[in-house]
Amino acid sequence: MSTSWTPKDERQYAHIKQSERDRGRTTHQAKTIAARTVNSQRRAEGRTPNRRSQGTGNPHTRLEQRTVVELRNRASQLAIKGRSRMNKQALINAIREHTSSSTAAGRSR
Repeated sequence: MSTSWTPKDERQYAHIKQSERDRGRTTHQAKTIAARTVNSQRRAEGRTPNRRSQGTGNPHTRLEQRTVVELRNRASQLAIKGRSRMNKQALINAIREHTSSSTAAGRSR
């Protein structure tokens, strides 16, 4: 929990954490999910200086559901050239092409 959270943020965090525990998540997982949810909400409302995601998005979500910033971060991890000039669809295609070619290279060994 953050010191800059409002009392409402604290209540939301506690509620989400308890809901996740009720669903069978570990305490650590529940705390992580709750904190990320509250921070995401704060970011969406403009109550935090960092409005962009620093991550690459949830690896279990489709690339189409991720933001352009998350896709660029993933492309950066994969060292895809020209990513800063790519639109969302081009980033998705480049990431898929890179991962399919690296998977095929791994099978041929």
